[in-house]
Amino acid sequence: MARLDLRGKTAIITGAGSGIGRALAMGLAARGCHLALSDIRAATLEPLAAELEPYGLRVSCHTLDVADRDQVAAFPEVVAAAHPSVDLLFNNAGVALAGRFDEVSEQDFEWLLSINFHGLVRMTRAFLPTLKQRPQAHLVNIASLFSLVSPAGQTAYCASKFAVRGFSDALRHELEGSTVGVSVVCPGGVATRIAKDARIGHGVDTTTWQTDLRRAAKLLSLPPERAAETILSGVERRKPRILVGNDAKVGAFLERLMPIGYYRLMRGLLGD
Repeated sequence: MARLDLRGKTAIITGAGSGIGRALAMGLAARGCHLALSDIRAATLEPLAAELEPYGLRVSCHTLDVADRDQVAAFPEVVAAAHPSVDLLFNNAGVALAGRFDEVSEQDFEWLLSINFHGLVRMTRAFLPTLKQRPQAHLVNIASLFSLVSPAGQTAYCASKFAVRGFSDALRHELEGSTVGVSVVCPGGVATRIAKDARIGHGVDTTTWQTDLRRAAKLLSLPPERAAETILSGVERRKPRILVGNDAKVGAFLERLMPIGYYRLMRGLLGD
């Protein structure tokens, strides 16, 4: 596929109010891309929109819960009222869940899947017909390092992100020959609030979780702005898989080198 010029395009970003989503919005605006910003927390969007005003772009803000089937189904019409076309969809919204499999409830497990995977699929289904009508379009699905490797304590999160990667790869194959490209993004430890904002399983010991949170804070060190630049550079080149951060690159290499035994080595590196 030819290189993607983002100037003058219109992009939708879910989870745009903070972290990687916010950084993507800033990076896209700097490239001259119009934006439809969505987040479940409406209060996070207006300050971002104000910061984007100097770029002189079309920027719309939308409260959206990607886990809500009806909201997502209605969203294309909402976006169409603010933008004449849509060229890119960044499925970025995501959550985390603290606890091993037997420490989290079925309801909590399904809550995470409803956002991280089913929400992404719903958004893709809602906007793919529109993307197919564009001369150049791109779908960007944010997975994770944990769509490549599977550490203990991350059963729900890994299940959702492995599903995102598989869905994205299969969809890319189905769209070969069309104008729509698909990138699956695998960020490593980006400095966002995802760990601090994680839902805590009912069986998780509070002291253990605080220790895990402090450890996670050390690992989540890559600034979101740098992560966004890596992602957008990859999107412009229409890369099918975008690894973000050295930890993601190392994790991908270890999994290829030691498909079963990599976790023993990872535990040693992490000091577990």
